[in-house]
Amino acid sequence: MSENKKLPILDLSRSFKEIHSEVSEAVERVLSSQAFILGPEVRNFEKHVESYLELQENGAIGCASGSDALLLALMALDLKPGDEVITTPFTFFATASAVTRLGARPVFVDVDLETYNIDLDQALSKINSKTKVFLPVHLFGQTVPIEKIYDELKSRNIKIVEDAAQSFGAWRKVNDKILRDGVMGDIGCYSFFPTKNLGGCGDGGMVVTRDENLAARLRRLRVHGEGSTYYHEEVGLNSRLDAIQAAILDIKLKYLEKWNKQRRELAANYKNLFDNYDLNDFIKAPVELENNYHIYHQYVVRVSERRDGLMKFLEENNFTTRVYYPLCLHLQHCFEFLGGKPGDCPNAEKLTQEVLALPIFPGLMSDEQERLVGKIKEFFK
Repeated sequence: MSENKKLPILDLSRSFKEIHSEVSEAVERVLSSQAFILGPEVRNFEKHVESYLELQENGAIGCASGSDALLLALMALDLKPGDEVITTPFTFFATASAVTRLGARPVFVDVDLETYNIDLDQALSKINSKTKVFLPVHLFGQTVPIEKIYDELKSRNIKIVEDAAQSFGAWRKVNDKILRDGVMGDIGCYSFFPTKNLGGCGDGGMVVTRDENLAARLRRLRVHGEGSTYYHEEVGLNSRLDAIQAAILDIKLKYLEKWNKQRRELAANYKNLFDNYDLNDFIKAPVELENNYHIYHQYVVRVSERRDGLMKFLEENNFTTRVYYPLCLHLQHCFEFLGGKPGDCPNAEKLTQEVLALPIFPGLMSDEQERLVGKIKEFFK
């Protein structure tokens, strides 16, 4: 890439070149069939996801978005007004909005500064008689070690809904067994938004479960609660996955492991560059929890000082960075009714002032990384 051309935070065109012909054929196949909603393309993709995640038949249910996946999951668990859901304040908005849309109350728990994920000990301390669901987020592609509190949650009849929107393909090894994100709890929720590691050419999502009764209900809820055509068992959503999205996602699924491995190699290269450029006093690389297979949906560092100044300097030098996330959910204006205030989640609030996402995507070149890190060194020198 020319030094005068801006390096984006994400360039989907590089990996698309690898699959262009396959995608074109798949789209043409769907157009020729004129079957655009659900149908065989969606079921075919669902089957391949079931195989990838080692789920039973019909355990994967495609839907319209990751946000809908969360909402469908909570609906299937009969979340009602007055119920409480323990979750993190350091995540994308949809995690909490799905809870409040059903009249329930998100209970925000602080995060771990090293992994950016929810603090499990604090989560346990928030459980009371109103707690219905524990909703962890595997943020930026890093798995939450749910097994540490799994038995305790089950003993209290608390359901586990995993927000795995950013972590399709991530896993954790527990007792020599690989547990993939999204299938450790009762229901897992994925997003196939184009920027995700497994992303379509528009919106899309999926819910997965090992519970056959939950799976049947989720499949019904995504089509207005319809049991058979025009006969409705309950009020659901219009949340169906498009056939074109499913066909494209099915192709990309074949490349996912390769692309995730590339992301891990790029992450390791960033860490080496920080060492080589003597930047560890200024930049803290993300920490991969022991036994985790981090897939680096985002490569988010912590900048100890002058984060915003660095971001501006890099932009002026043709390197795009982003802040995920600039304001915790418990401090968002729309959630004022929950009574959150500054200081409630000090670690999460600290992260909003320090985190900075650097470019990471399949096709990113090591020399581009080196030029970026060189500019970071120039800023701090």
